[in-house]
Amino acid sequence: MVELPVVSKESTEGGRARKPDWLRVKLPIGPNYRKVRTLVDEYKLHTICQSGNCPNMGECWGAGTATFMILGNTCTRSCSFCAVKTGRPNEYDADEPRRVAEAIVLMQVKHAVITSVNRDELADRGAEIWHQTVRLVKESSPSTTIETLIPDTKANWEALERMISAGQEVVSHNMETVERLYRKVRPQAKYQRSLEQIQRTKAYGKRTKSGIMVGLGETQDEVFKIMDDLVAHDCDVLTIGQYLQPTQMHIAVAEFIHPDVFAMYKEVGLQKGFKFVESGPLVRSSYHAERHL
Repeated sequence: MVELPVVSKESTEGGRARKPDWLRVKLPIGPNYRKVRTLVDEYKLHTICQSGNCPNMGECWGAGTATFMILGNTCTRSCSFCAVKTGRPNEYDADEPRRVAEAIVLMQVKHAVITSVNRDELADRGAEIWHQTVRLVKESSPSTTIETLIPDTKANWEALERMISAGQEVVSHNMETVERLYRKVRPQAKYQRSLEQIQRTKAYGKRTKSGIMVGLGETQDEVFKIMDDLVAHDCDVLTIGQYLQPTQMHIAVAEFIHPDVFAMYKEVGLQKGFKFVESGPLVRSSYHAERHL
């Protein structure tokens, strides 16, 4: 076992935990970054890179890639870790699938990652917009592979099938944290329901993927257990990253996990049967998503 380093009371800035050196990132610069930002603004698109305060935005946009977020930028859930704003969303934009497809063509994206907010107020959970977005991307850019990071459908399995039936190669649904912390971290989600969604996705013939955050107060044994649960529910790919507190209104970081622990988690995950594991302090669901294809 590898001991988890705990944040001390002294290592705080303005009430928030001070990041260790291995979590420092470069500021976003360069022509590719500016090109992606211009396209996102011009096509009135949302990205999880911006809405989720992703630490890798500079690197990914600098490489000409972005993770598109469809169905608006207001989520019906109130997860305590997430920077995306919560509330009652506006009516969705039926033209959004076309704009996403055009932007992906202009960016010459080889592997596109698309995600969305939760739209629990919609009877189909937004499944039709999901379907049309993937369909139009495939029609506009046939050589582009697609990963869709989809929300919890609240056991609406017809909606799930519609979401994932338009030709995407990978379907991801994040567990986010260990079972004991669900009520605190994902109060409107259910651990077993998310596992079932992943298993049903695999039964539809898709490559399955999930992600978790560490540093929320979980134990190593709990991380090993969620690995076992995911493998038992036919999850192919796992990502593990450090939780970072977006604002003081969100759940605090309990621990900063050392890179050596992330390396250990990757090794254990592969031994347990995942086909691919991406594990590191700055790893996010869509970070280097093309690698496991």
